Amino acid sequence: MTKITASEVNKLRKQTGAGMMDCKKALVEAGGNFDEAVDILRKKGQKVAAKRADRETSEGVVISITSDDNKSGAVMSLKCETDFVAKNSDFVMLAFDIIKLGLKNKASDIENLKSLQFNSEISVEEKLTEQTGVIGEKIELSNYKFIEADYVKEYIHTGNKLASIVAFSSSPENIDEVGKNVAMQIAAMNPIALNEEQVSKEIVDKEIEIGKDLARQEGKPENMLEKIASGRLKKFFKENTLVNQIYIKDSKMTVGQYLKEIDVNLSIVSFERVSLT
Repeated sequence: MTKITASEVNKLRKQTGAGMMDCKKALVEAGGNFDEAVDILRKKGQKVAAKRADRETSEGVVISITSDDNKSGAVMSLKCETDFVAKNSDFVMLAFDIIKLGLKNKASDIENLKSLQFNSEISVEEKLTEQTGVIGEKIELSNYKFIEADYVKEYIHTGNKLASIVAFSSSPENIDEVGKNVAMQIAAMNPIALNEEQVSKEIVDKEIEIGKDLARQEGKPENMLEKIASGRLKKFFKENTLVNQIYIKDSKMTVGQYLKEIDVNLSIVSFERVSLT
């Protein structure tokens, strides 16, 4: 029987993240060949992933980060099956390793992110499969967004279940504080668009029909339904578009008005919000 040393086991554990006993078993099965042991553990991950493919991933972490110069940012969710795994420091660290890789390479979407090389050996997608074998649960990237602008700010809500990023047109002196405030607004109020113009026609048409139906149920005259529905649509825009929402830190102004108080030329370019649910 090939003698397996503790240092060999530890080296395999550091590279794959697998447990000590799994690493020892893999090295024994591989006759002490390190590369073969790595392949054995990867195949284990593939088998576990295949068995758990139909499992629901309702837990996980949602995180966001920005580049050192705040010119770009990313927000991502990495999901798993149980809260126990979601709170594990190794799982959270894996999520941050992946999103940092995406930000560094300016990955445009989730498929682009999965195809990136996690290390010299495997891609991000292969790493997730490998870690499925290590953890024993289905894990998957369920959301990833990347944005670039003159200034980007991130926010992660306590508990890693909700995060946001917001991009600005310029960077006045106190933009970091402003960015955090707006990113928190996005996380808390969940706007569907930046302004009225960015709300899709499908949503507008749906809200008009809902408004008409409500007015009809209230017994309003048929020739007044369109006007009443248009009025309700304005309220919908105020509640659901970011620049028109009431600013959560000062109910006397909207988010748009808050920005103009900071700098008349400051505007929001785009934003993204990701929630676990």
